[in-house]
Amino acid sequence: MAPLTRVRAGSSGIPGDLMVEYYRQRASVGMIITEGTYPDHASQGYVGEPGIATDEQAAGWQRVFEAVHAEGGRIVLQIMHAGRGTHPDINGGRRILAPSAIAIDNKTFTEKGEQPYPVPEAMTTAEIRAALEDFVAAARRAIEAGADGVEIHGANGYLLQEFLSPAANQRTDGYGGSPQNRARFVVEVVTAVAQAVGAERVGLRISPEVDLGDVFETDRDDVLATYGTLVDQLRPLGLAYLSMLHGDPGGDLVQELRRRFDGKLIVNSGPFGGQTTREQALQQIEADHADAVVVGRALIANPDLVERWQGGHPENEPRPELFYGPGAEGYTDYPFLEAA
Repeated sequence: MAPLTRVRAGSSGIPGDLMVEYYRQRASVGMIITEGTYPDHASQGYVGEPGIATDEQAAGWQRVFEAVHAEGGRIVLQIMHAGRGTHPDINGGRRILAPSAIAIDNKTFTEKGEQPYPVPEAMTTAEIRAALEDFVAAARRAIEAGADGVEIHGANGYLLQEFLSPAANQRTDGYGGSPQNRARFVVEVVTAVAQAVGAERVGLRISPEVDLGDVFETDRDDVLATYGTLVDQLRPLGLAYLSMLHGDPGGDLVQELRRRFDGKLIVNSGPFGGQTTREQALQQIEADHADAVVVGRALIANPDLVERWQGGHPENEPRPELFYGPGAEGYTDYPFLEAA
């Protein structure tokens, strides 16, 4: 199950009964990867996003993990630092930090309506170190609360990909400039988290060439140099998996990075070709493009998707207008096959 932003954690960021039920319903899938979860309050990217920054938030997630495990499922918590992809009216008036003082040329939804993204502050070396420690503390809380693993979010234009992208990272110190320097922070974060909770419990999500949040990566040679350096340095760790969002999972870039990573690869091309179908997922596996396929929208609408795919049964249609919101509608009210 893909990490799907659903913003049902309220202003506290504490998973409640509604989130417990949502994840419990989908426990029959092979592995759930949770929605992006902020490691510290300043890194919150969405109104209603859950956190793993406090003991209270961890206790809320513990109830989620216990519910999934009671149904025989496995669940990995995705840790996501939004970087410049947030706003003071989202993160409680806290500072917005990023590799460089370059704003996203777009608007974001806040508690006061849509507003332009602000110009972030360029992080100091001490602030980079503090962000790394937040990732480590969040991973420890997640594992102690009962998560089967953690996924580090290095994709979709958030903080870690901002460091990787030459469009978002224009630093002149050891964290900017060359592909090796731009990959440095991601390598340090993943390495530190792996050392803290065990590499076998850690996955990394990346999205090379996926230009979300103005992290334009248009030079294939630079992309390969940057992400190649990244996976080369992560390879010895023995991570649980690498998850890659890309429009061409069988293409040269993805398969070259897979070869150099030399571990389990999960792919997700759903955003580029519409909702992932059973046939598309099977095709990726049968063509040996990956070890597993991430599925999103079909699992939003069909909590028992595994049963439906196994039996060739019809599927519920997703209701995109209800993907984001505070309530149960479009979240936990999709009918199971037996009810239908």
